[in-house]
Amino acid sequence: MIKEKDKTKNILKILKEIILILLMIVLIVFIKNDYLLSGVYFVVIIVSFLIKYEKKDLLFLIFGLIIMTIFEYIFIKTGVETFNRNSLFGIMPLWLPILWAYAFVAIKRAINILK
Repeated sequence: MIKEKDKTKNILKILKEIILILLMIVLIVFIKNDYLLSGVYFVVIIVSFLIKYEKKDLLFLIFGLIIMTIFEYIFIKTGVETFNRNSLFGIMPLWLPILWAYAFVAIKRAINILK
């Protein structure tokens, strides 16, 4: 049985992952240049990995980047989503798959915390 102290500790660890993603989302409002925002996202991800790198984080990042680029492309081409910012393939923001890719890493980390 998990102790209450351990539960609280785990929740705080997961919140750290969520807060980083929320910060990345908030930056969308303030950084209008998609290329600059993508660069900032890469810096955030690199710093995050330097602070804490777990086994297979890079694999999840690359997998998320590839998969979410493909799925976002399909969603947009089928009319499920539309974007005003279209710096990637002329249909979506360049930063979007990068944000999703880091979300894959954060989800993996959260699952590892919950194990």
